[in-house]
Amino acid sequence: MADEVKPISPLKNLLAGGFGGMCLVFVGHPLDTVKVRLQTQPPSLPGQPPMYSGTFDCFRKTLMREGIRGLYRGMAAPIVGVTPMFAVCFFGFGLGKKLQQKHPEDVLSYPQIFAAGMLSGVFTTGIMTPGERIKCLLQIQASSGETKYAGPLDCAKKLYKEAGIRGIYKGTVLTLMRDVPASGMYFMTYEWLKNIFTPEGKSVNELSLPRILVAGGFAGIFNWAVAIPPDVLKSRFQTAPPGKYPNGFRDVLRELIRDEGITSLYKGFNAVMIRAFPANAACFLGFEVAMKFLNWAVPNL
Repeated sequence: MADEVKPISPLKNLLAGGFGGMCLVFVGHPLDTVKVRLQTQPPSLPGQPPMYSGTFDCFRKTLMREGIRGLYRGMAAPIVGVTPMFAVCFFGFGLGKKLQQKHPEDVLSYPQIFAAGMLSGVFTTGIMTPGERIKCLLQIQASSGETKYAGPLDCAKKLYKEAGIRGIYKGTVLTLMRDVPASGMYFMTYEWLKNIFTPEGKSVNELSLPRILVAGGFAGIFNWAVAIPPDVLKSRFQTAPPGKYPNGFRDVLRELIRDEGITSLYKGFNAVMIRAFPANAACFLGFEVAMKFLNWAVPNL
């Protein structure tokens, strides 16, 4: 599936993965804010309309009430986290592939690529969980009318003061449940589409930028098709008051199914899917362009 297997370069992965992650956050954060607000809005009272009727209503109300800054609220936490997170993500994927090869020239099957992607999801959870916890709390506080946290650092300090390191890492299991299978689907879809888009007799390394964009965009859609239900549970759990869900995600799941039905697990679906294509297209394009530049500028790095 690949023409040649290149040695893993952690430093190149750090730089290229970090740049790709920054591209993803900048393009996708406004709709991520919409997604979190839709997922965490309280159930409407009988006879009363919901706070947001849907993706576009939430986007419009946020923009009107808070301006463009409202859509980018909480972005500092993921921006700070994306460089190491995407470095670890792409490094974990490369390592996962390498561990399954008996010889460097071995071509991996798609299930093996899926397994390598799952490993990357395990690697990133330690960085992803606190960033997601802080991001979600900052995103919902504006819509709730409260201003408990002045910013990401203030949020992290207060969480640590209230519950220690456990408070910052609240939602770790749900992040694993979301990211492990979703990352497997993410990388498998990207590699599969790159191979499909590569003309016969050509190398995947020669793939045009538009085809990289399409492959990355659809990889993001397939990733989120797997990730949405655990992501809904994670957002609810991470933004809930202390002690509300003593049995963890099982309590969140029971409450959602009981009060809002099975479709509640797909809250924010439209926002996620609208965001997934451009954000992940930008991520993979940024990664591939940065890697090509690094391979040209510093081939022995």
